Amino acid sequence: MARLKDIPSGEREMIKELPCPEFEDTPFVRIKKPLSQCRISLLSTAAIQRRGEKLFWRGAVDYRVIPGDIEPNDVVMSHSSVNFDRTGFQQDLNICFPLERLQELANRGVIGSVGAFHYSVIGGSEPEKLKPAALEIARMLKNDHVDILFLVPI
Repeated sequence: MARLKDIPSGEREMIKELPCPEFEDTPFVRIKKPLSQCRISLLSTAAIQRRGEKLFWRGAVDYRVIPGDIEPNDVVMSHSSVNFDRTGFQQDLNICFPLERLQELANRGVIGSVGAFHYSVIGGSEPEKLKPAALEIARMLKNDHVDILFLVPI
């Protein structure tokens, strides 16, 4: 992630002018059961998808579904930004999509289970325009009995 002071002045000024949306409600809830009984899925903003799927484009407001049993080599990234360093992703998928770490936590009994499906969007999209995708993802999470969605912001 680039620091604001390291971004060229023209881009830095543009970023400062971006609106920060405000929402009427906060969709967070308190989980009433222990983490060791919770089912957890991932949501990454790294624009990752299964190999062969439609790539993300700048400003995209759709999402990709990543199966929980996917092999790391079958995950590709279409995130494109001059301010984004892909080196970590290329060395270890868990940097932006920690599915293997989540599975390890489930195997050790730290969490109850790992969701059958996980999700990705592209960072930098307008949050208001992502609402339809967010509602669809929420429906799928509910159908998968997921208690916690772990956001991995990139």
